[in-house]
Formats: sequence, structure tokens, C-alpha cells
Amino acid sequence: MHSRCLWSWALDLMRDSRFAPHFTFDAQRLYKFNGARFVRFIDEPWTANTFWDAQSRLPQDAKPLAFILYADKAKLSSFGTAKGYPIIVRIANLPVEIRNSTGVGGGRVVGWLPIVKEDPKHSKKKSFVDFKNAIIVHSKSGYWFECWDHVQRLLWPLILILSADYEEQCVMSLIRGLKGKFPCPVCLVPQDEQSVLSNAHPLRTSTESLNILNAARSASTQKEKEQQLKAYSLRDVENCFGKVSYCDVHRALSFDRLHTNNADLGREAVVKIDANFDALPRWRNLKHFSHVVGIDFNDGSTHEDISKMIIFAAQSVLSRTNSELGYLLLRCIRCYVDLDIYAALEVHTEDTIAAGRDALSQFSTLMDLYIEKSHPETNKNWNFPKKHLLTHLFDDIIAKGVTRNYNTKPNEKMHGPLRAIYHRQTNFKDVAPQILRYDHWLLTSLSIRDEINDLDAYTDNLKATIEPDATENPEGVINAVARVQLGARQGDFSFADIEQSYATDRAFFGFRIKLNQFLNDSLPNNAIPLPNETRIRFQACDQITEFRYLRVNYESMVDWRLQRDLLRCNPKFFGSPRYDCVMIKTEHQPFFARLIYMFRCKVGGTELSIALIHPYDVGIGVRRRQDLDLGLWRVRAKPRSSSEFVFVDSIIRGAALASDPEAVNDYFVIDTIDTDIFLRMKALQDSSGLRFRHQ
Repeated sequence: MHSRCLWSWALDLMRDSRFAPHFTFDAQRLYKFNGARFVRFIDEPWTANTFWDAQSRLPQDAKPLAFILYADKAKLSSFGTAKGYPIIVRIANLPVEIRNSTGVGGGRVVGWLPIVKEDPKHSKKKSFVDFKNAIIVHSKSGYWFECWDHVQRLLWPLILILSADYEEQCVMSLIRGLKGKFPCPVCLVPQDEQSVLSNAHPLRTSTESLNILNAARSASTQKEKEQQLKAYSLRDVENCFGKVSYCDVHRALSFDRLHTNNADLGREAVVKIDANFDALPRWRNLKHFSHVVGIDFNDGSTHEDISKMIIFAAQSVLSRTNSELGYLLLRCIRCYVDLDIYAALEVHTEDTIAAGRDALSQFSTLMDLYIEKSHPETNKNWNFPKKHLLTHLFDDIIAKGVTRNYNTKPNEKMHGPLRAIYHRQTNFKDVAPQILRYDHWLLTSLSIRDEINDLDAYTDNLKATIEPDATENPEGVINAVARVQLGARQGDFSFADIEQSYATDRAFFGFRIKLNQFLNDSLPNNAIPLPNETRIRFQACDQITEFRYLRVNYESMVDWRLQRDLLRCNPKFFGSPRYDCVMIKTEHQPFFARLIYMFRCKVGGTELSIALIHPYDVGIGVRRRQDLDLGLWRVRAKPRSSSEFVFVDSIIRGAALASDPEAVNDYFVIDTIDTDIFLRMKALQDSSGLRFRHQ
């Protein structure tokens, strides 16, 4: 076993002026007014209950220094014959942007555990299995320390979060795992009741586990001791996490969204689904798939992206008439995706937690129905831990903050650099010390690089103060502060040129006349006087400036921070036409449209940024049952000749729309591309009375 001093690393960060000011030592309870009442919201660990409760039990002057520990085996060689077992630590007192980064203030490899090779002669014996689980992590007690601001603080280390997949959680909690009578490391759910998500079960505690272990060790025979331990699925090993003050290992273990939610739920698909996937629009930070049926992958992010899109690709294939069981599975997947997005929210309020619990209840109800109807065909056993662990999801959020605080994804990303070190910097013999030494060199060089970057930024700011004219932005550079900003300027074109270039496109019929009418109506309605109080009459020779890029800044409904969409309106973007869709604000309900043409024109002395759009706002009437069952928001396009002009300021954000293969001019709003559009569409559905069916 190889280790670095966890405590020294933490104190180094406390001395570092780049990171130390970002530490938060005191628990907080935060509230926001939602228009009707103040609701509590939770994001960082110090805004959740466990941090608050821990500090309440500490001495009055003590400041919690909370650690997040992660451990998991990693494949180093291509065929998995060489493996590593890194222990990665992060500090929960730092904000998530620093804590989950790959920089100096992010994750740090502080240990390397040996991987015990199972001998076939002993792999089935209890003593061998317990030997693997006896590897533990030690920690220290409170410590007076002078921080970067020359203030003495009583730092009190806490193991706040243990981040791991199910197998490692069993190791950390020292339970018997998958085949035990009670396979959950958090609660005492019987092995045959894991598929029932609506039942509550007693929670495990470290004190209770230790009492059971001590009672079993006092048994007169080895057989009797084993029986007592098996009754609670415990091992005959004392858990050293219990020696850390204020640490309950079963409470520290946390829901792992990567391995619990972003895994294969099951697929029933036909070739048509591949075509539907390929037809889905491209979107930033979302993989585009030309096909998914038969694809080989083991990447949780790929599973996640497919799950976000599967409803829109499969809804025309797994219909209620084509496959009753497949349709029921699709409804389950829809509830599952909703639940996963609630799990992914960057900030939770009391309202979103309540909505998430409701989504979990809906998922449980539909899964129970699917299990009942599919059992004669599949004979599948649904009593497995990944399904049951969902029951602890929202309790963990309330206790330790949002799931990105303890998701294993940032830690598993560190496996790649470790694997690269193994291949490029070791002699493949006794690799652990070589990997850890080179990892330390990388950390040192990264810290030096950060210092140089800070010096460069300081020098640039100083130069800007002394010579302001030397740092002015050149003409055409996008303004980062503006809410909406046009880019990718194409040049100036006359109305005659535009109408001739797009003579076959019905959206441009009467382009100049429609623009005149739009401005004459819209400017007075927006309290903008017409130039010289005369109606606008653009002539065929007048020019406008075309743009093919639009950046939209908007406030996220999730964390109320600034988010950004990068939208295209380009006939040849990387060799293919790309015309993105947008969500447009009106006095009443927003509507969706597709960008056709973006430009800037001068009216009097004012430059106006305008977009020609294809509106998707035809009334739907009575919603189809399938749309209600699958939570789909259907929109319908007007004829292309009914194109309209809007000011780009009226664009709320971008949107992705999936065409319905069964209905020409009908589209579905893809509400799963990010958490903001998910909450916006939930609000839109609520205001329109659209609800899921659950029976």
C-alpha cells in the first residue's frame, strides 16, 4: 500500500492564497423567494443537513474540514491485466467548480491500494474475502492552524462523503454484498424486496454495526458468530471509519448517479430507431448518434446521452398498438429519465425535491406494473441493489447536497491520466510508486503553470490600467455582457439581392414588405418612435447585414446563474445546413420557432437585430394519449410562407426539436438536453394542464 499525507495536502491548500479564500467553514441554510414564499435551496455540501449537524456537535470554535474520499479499481493496461486501485480525495469546503476540477484544488491521489489476486484455492473461503476488505483509511482529530489570512482556526477533519460504486461501497461498509440477506450498505432492505421502491426500511448505523460485531465475537463458536453476522450481512472486520469522530460510514456513503442511473435499463428497438436517432438535431455537449442498435460501449456518458434521446427516437416504433409491453417499457424509461434529470439538478429547492420524490413514486409504480406484465416472458429478477439505491437519492441530497458533490464521474476521469502515465512513464514493473511519483511531478508543474498564468493576468490588467487604448476590443468582437449577440458576419446585402438569392424559398416571399410592416407595427408597440414620425419604407436598394451565429445569455431556472446557448443559422455549417430552433418570449406563453435568417438593419440612427423565423405555434387541440403518457410536448409548424420577424432580444434561449416521423410538420420539444429546459417545460406543462398518466 502506498499513501501520501492527506492532512499535509489539505493544509497546503489552506496556505495557498489562490484557493484558501474560497473555503467555506460554516454551515449555511439558504432560502430564495419563489414569488409566493421563501423556499430553502441546497447545492454545496455546507448548505445541506449533514454539514450543519456535524458542526452543531463540534466544539464551539471548531471549523469542519470535510473530505470526500473515492476509491475504485482502474484498468491500466488495454486488456485489463494490469490494474490500479487509487484513493482520490477532494475537499468539500471548496466550491464545486474548484473541487471537481482537474487543477491543483481538485482531486488528489493520496493512496494506492494493493489489488489482491484471488487464488482459486482460497477465493471461496471467508478468510480470503475478509482479507481484501480489511484495507482501511486512517485520519486525525482537530488541529489548530494558522490559515492564509493569519487567523488561527481549529480545523476538525470530517469524512463527510464516501464516493464509490456499489462494489466499493460494500468494501467501505464491510457488508457481504450482492448475495447477502441485506445487500444495501445504507439500509436493511431484505434481498428479495429491493425491487419495491415504495417501502421504507431501517437505516444502518456504524454504532449498531459495531454492537452486532461485538456481540457476534462473544459467541461461543465460530459457526454461531458467522450466523449472527450473516443475519445482518456484516463481515468479521472492525470498520476503522468508525474510529473517526462524527463519522458514520453508512451515512457517508452516497448515491452514485454515474453507476446507478447511467447504466443499461434495457432496449427493445428496431432498425427504424437508428434512422430516428440520426435525424435528431445536434446540440452542444450532447453526442449525436447515427445508430445505437447493436452499438458496443461501456461509457456511462454514452448511456446518459442515449437515455436523453431514446424517447423521441422510439416513440413512433414502440407504440401502444405495435407493442404493449414495449410501450410500457418506454413509459418506464420516460419516468426514469425524468428521475435522472432531477438527480442531476445543480441546485435543489424544497419544490424540486418534492417533484423528484413524486417522479420516483411514478417510476416505482410503472416499474411494478412492467415487472408484473413482463415476468412471464422475461422471468427477470429485479431485486438488485442499483434499483433499490434510488430510494436513498433525495435523502442524500438533503443530507449532503446535490449529486455532483459525490458523483464518481469526476474521479473516474482521473483514471485516464493514470493510465497514460502507466503506458508512457513506467517500465511495467512495480508501477505504483512510479505512477504516484510522476503524478506528483504533474501536480507540481500544473501549480507552476497556474502561477505563471496569474502573473500574466496581473500584467495584462496592469497594462490595461496604464494604457487603456491598447486593450480596446477590435470591431466585431462579441460582447460577453450582452444578453444576445449576433456573430459570423457575412456582409451587406440589398433587399433585391436577398429576394433574388432566396427566390425559391417561400419563407422569403415579400421579405422587404413584411419587414416594413413588422417594424411599423412593433416599434410603436415597444414605445420606440418611428424616425421622423413617418412609416418605414425600405427600398429594394437598401442594405442589411447578414449574420449566421447567435449567442444567447439567459438566467438558468435551476441555479439562477448565467447560461449560454450558441446557435447557428447557417446553410453550410461543417458541410451541412444547420438552422437551430429557439424559444421566443411573448406576453402570454412562449412559443418555439426555427431560425431562417438573421440580420441587422438601421432605422434612423438605431441599429436593430432581427431574425426571420419559421413559427411552430399552430394550435394542437386535444393532446394525444401517447403524448400524455410519455410527457411529450408537441408543436406544429405553420406553412413556411407564414414566416415572421422577431427581435433577437425576444429569444429566451435555444431549443432542440425532434420531428415526429408519423406526422408531417409536427415536432417534439426535447426537454432532456439540459436541466434548464427540463424545468421550463415542466412549468409550461403545468400551466397548460398537461400531466403524466401513471395507471
